[in-house]
Amino acid sequence: MTMAGSGIGARARDITATMKYVQRGEKATFYAGDRERSYWPGEEHHVTIHDMRPQLGDLALERNGFAVAEGSSGIADYTDPDQLARYCRDTEELVGRMTGARKVISFGPILRTSSAGTHGHNQPAFGAHVDYGARTVADFSRKILGDEEAAPLLAGRHMLVNVWRPIAPVESTPLALCDARSVRREDLFDSEIVGGLGGLDFSLWGFNLAWTPDHKWYWLPQMQPDEAMVFKLFDSDSDAVQFTAHSAFEDPTAAADAAPRESVELRTIAFLD
Repeated sequence: MTMAGSGIGARARDITATMKYVQRGEKATFYAGDRERSYWPGEEHHVTIHDMRPQLGDLALERNGFAVAEGSSGIADYTDPDQLARYCRDTEELVGRMTGARKVISFGPILRTSSAGTHGHNQPAFGAHVDYGARTVADFSRKILGDEEAAPLLAGRHMLVNVWRPIAPVESTPLALCDARSVRREDLFDSEIVGGLGGLDFSLWGFNLAWTPDHKWYWLPQMQPDEAMVFKLFDSDSDAVQFTAHSAFEDPTAAADAAPRESVELRTIAFLD
């Protein structure tokens, strides 16, 4: 995979859309498989979502909190366990190249679709959020590697990087990313995710984003399966750019008969030191 270049088309497609934020000061509890049980006190704001295609070559994890990687995944069927495992290994290698990490692990591959009748675990996630923070990064590091191997790696610099890829061209319910430089720590409020990533029996811990007019949102119009959004959610270096908030949103320009969105996402933990 390579970093994306000029992309499709030259004319920027900035749009205005509705973004769901959490109410300032509120802690949310999100039940991934039973969303009606959730306590997610939200409020909606109209935001400008900028087309990132004209500046793809300038985007960087350490500057914006996100970038776009270009290249086919080579996967024909993400529901096949062997192919999905290969995708996880390939994605770990991608994140290693982009971050310079000496070791990368992954967890929580999820297939999502906006098709009617989809189970809550696999529906797009609406609401500006950051999944996850230091607690869950450490939990998964120990779960995957064991305490002995994880301890020295967690003592050095490490980061949580999400990779989001469409399985088919995105015609509806795209993903928006918020430039991490515009996200302030004081605008993030705790979020507990119960039964996340397909039904885990322990809680995951992250943040939801409260509104300020300073947020700068981006999307990738006509996103294709050979494009992947790579974005940083957490960095143990407190001075580094991180907390790339993101959310699905309804594209007001989508055709009435637009195909449901189908996507795959994977969380990776990159250990740098």
